[in-house]
Amino acid sequence: MKRTRVKICGITRLGDARAAVRLGADAIGFVFVPASGRRIELETARRIADALPSFVARVGLFLDAPREDVEAVLRTIPDLVPQFHGRETAEYCESFGRGYLKAIGIAGGLPDRSTLDAYARATGVLLDSHAPGELGGTGHAFDWSTLGEDLGKPLILAGGLHAGNVARAIREVTPYAVDVSSGVESAKGIKDEGAMGAFVTAVARGDVARTELRVSE
Repeated sequence: MKRTRVKICGITRLGDARAAVRLGADAIGFVFVPASGRRIELETARRIADALPSFVARVGLFLDAPREDVEAVLRTIPDLVPQFHGRETAEYCESFGRGYLKAIGIAGGLPDRSTLDAYARATGVLLDSHAPGELGGTGHAFDWSTLGEDLGKPLILAGGLHAGNVARAIREVTPYAVDVSSGVESAKGIKDEGAMGAFVTAVARGDVARTELRVSE
């Protein structure tokens, strides 16, 4: 059975990161956007990243950041995967010499294939409900039925996901991974362990239902 990966984003505390991993998260996200209520200081992110076990991905969110800011983060957390949320060009994203994630807000409509193909070295595309060039974490979902075409890259689904709707999202969209932030929080940047556990359980339930649906077809 194909397993949907889970990324828990907006981590600001070591205890939350450890709980997320213990509950089954595959990736932890740090927000390096000054205007975000989930912004984390670089040294705090480094301490958390160093405490995570092997095979748990460290992801860093940037929004039209100056090159030197991104480079400073990558020097401090060498295995970090950058996730670009703004209007960064493919040339900019690829200039850091590593795979990256490109987040695209679809409030203005789905990106066309030529736009996606331009980001050749992206290891995944994250689609969220926010407007293009803005940061996610709004807690609002979008109409998943619009995602009918193969994007040509692993799809990471975000935007308003929580334990009550993620299983349905997995059945309908079959993403490679799901990304949650506000849906497992008690306050911005403060994760709720019970909500994280319920979310991971719901993802597994969605995987089972998706497999059963395919078998019955």
